[in-house]
Amino acid sequence: MNLPNKLTLSRFVASAIFMVLLAATFPFAKTLALIVFLGASLTDWLDGHLARTKYGVTDFGKLMDPLADKVLVTVAFVSFVGLRTREYLPERPLVPAFLVIVILAREFMVTGLRLLAVEKGEVIAAGKLGKWKTTLQITAISITLAGIALLHDGLGTAAPETVKHVEFSLRWLVWFFMYAAAILTLLSGWEYFQENRHLIQPDDPPSE
Repeated sequence: MNLPNKLTLSRFVASAIFMVLLAATFPFAKTLALIVFLGASLTDWLDGHLARTKYGVTDFGKLMDPLADKVLVTVAFVSFVGLRTREYLPERPLVPAFLVIVILAREFMVTGLRLLAVEKGEVIAAGKLGKWKTTLQITAISITLAGIALLHDGLGTAAPETVKHVEFSLRWLVWFFMYAAAILTLLSGWEYFQENRHLIQPDDPPSE
């Protein structure tokens, strides 16, 4: 197994560590979660760069690289639904559940399409919109994690009014990027199915 593929597999391990840190309550756990997520996201760029410039692109990489991305962002999005702010709209999740459902539904559908392609001897590489989608999702998650780290590790003893103002700004910023990510996620899913619609067309009936 070459280095790019090892970096791809490392994101599965990083996803598990990230999930534990995001749920942990010890000091600076949220900041560590942000660092782990950014490090894992960096391997996404690095493995692709190394595969294209030095080691070569493999079918394993084409299949597992987007799957590793999906696991990482799925862990983040699902975890965000369980997070609440302290002062501003504490009864609502930081990320609306329906946005997570929309994003994950698309991800599972595209994963199913990839598995169908494998059965037919094809490999679907990430498309242009798919790459932009991943970039926007990672940006949205990074902004959310940075805000969570600030609230938990930077403003832990701040006055409630200060915390409320920060949470107000954070919520609107998170919602903007999450809605944008959800829209681009749907568009990229449509692109995948349009470009690979031959995979879901019925086979020709056997001739008599």
